[in-house]
Amino acid sequence: MKTVLCFGDSNTHGQVPGGTPLDRFGPDERWPGVLRKQLKPDWYVLEEGLSGRTTVHKDPIEGDIKSGRLYLRPCLMSHAPIDLVILMLGTNDLKARFNQPATEVAMGIGCLIHDIRELNPGPGGHCPEILVVAPPPMRDDIGEWEGIFSGAQPKSHQLSHEFELIADSLEVHFFDAGTVIASDPADGFHLSRDAHDILGKAIAQEVINIGWAG
Repeated sequence: MKTVLCFGDSNTHGQVPGGTPLDRFGPDERWPGVLRKQLKPDWYVLEEGLSGRTTVHKDPIEGDIKSGRLYLRPCLMSHAPIDLVILMLGTNDLKARFNQPATEVAMGIGCLIHDIRELNPGPGGHCPEILVVAPPPMRDDIGEWEGIFSGAQPKSHQLSHEFELIADSLEVHFFDAGTVIASDPADGFHLSRDAHDILGKAIAQEVINIGWAG
């Protein structure tokens, strides 16, 4: 059996669009759960989603715990050995408080990739395979979140391109979630139950394409 770590934010946690972090889709409805159903019995799927998680930034309002970089290393060591790490982050880096262009959000993903390679938590002390997933773009109407994400919408449309560039340069796998799903109109940036189902199945195919689960 192989192990995959799904490391992301509220859209990996399964937050219901328009709800709070406590309003969460069920284990089999979230995309990691759908992935688990598609890959079983060959894979052990670990869910590590946190609402508000960034790539590398310590949030001045929500706290240091929102930094993906601070949590990733102990998370990898806790779950090692890991065959595949899936990174789906970036949306929260677009909050106005961070003032980050899409290029620097991609650089944050690059930092996480370097951290994984430095730790080498794969079988035999090798580096696991890494799949970078670009989140779908935000909608123009994000309602009450407009103040927090002021100016984020056009940047969100640039993430897939910048993420693909960083993935190619670092020779890891890449998938653009926006090619198969869209953010839900209820709040403009979270995923519906149907979108989770579609995404989980699409990522399962990406895992198969790597050549392990076919």
